[in-house]
Amino acid sequence: MADNPGLDALGPGRLLVANPLLPDPNFDRTVVMLLAYSDEGALGLVLNRPSDTMLAAPLPRWEHLAAAPAVVFVGGPLQHQAVICLARAFGHPAASMPPVGWTAVLPEVGTLDLDMEPEGLHALFSHLRVFAGYAGWSAGQLEAELDAGAWWILDAQPDDPFCDEPDDLWKRVLRRQRGSLALVAAYPDDPMLN
Repeated sequence: MADNPGLDALGPGRLLVANPLLPDPNFDRTVVMLLAYSDEGALGLVLNRPSDTMLAAPLPRWEHLAAAPAVVFVGGPLQHQAVICLARAFGHPAASMPPVGWTAVLPEVGTLDLDMEPEGLHALFSHLRVFAGYAGWSAGQLEAELDAGAWWILDAQPDDPFCDEPDDLWKRVLRRQRGSLALVAAYPDDPMLN
């Protein structure tokens, strides 16, 4: 399999793609987008865990901007009462003047403050996704998991957080890789049945 990039590849906007052999059920076949990374730890969002809660239930004023499926996503096993919103802006606002309340993670993707008024934002953002909870690692924890082969560090594409078929995101991200890593996308759900 392809070697994982070094730890210097970690940072906001990078994807952590779970090795199918990762034993933690919270991260089985997950794709995590890092929002923050430092010597003190890391914070990210699981991009491919939709919940059954329609976004209109807790945040009806934001539903018109939601990417399909318009549900709240489970961002990770920590702090489910914490809500983080990712929004895709038109163009590359990170290179110029970013919209108020939006902080870039990728040139077109960033976190959006949900305390803002959503009216009129459709001219700035093509869509958004809301996450309850997040994934977090204390100092040295993520590095240890990477050393154990639990994750692959991969490049994100701007549409990854807004995929309309989130259950297929893990396979889709792996398939677009070069070399033998693309073959991992075909790894069976239960290798004993293969």
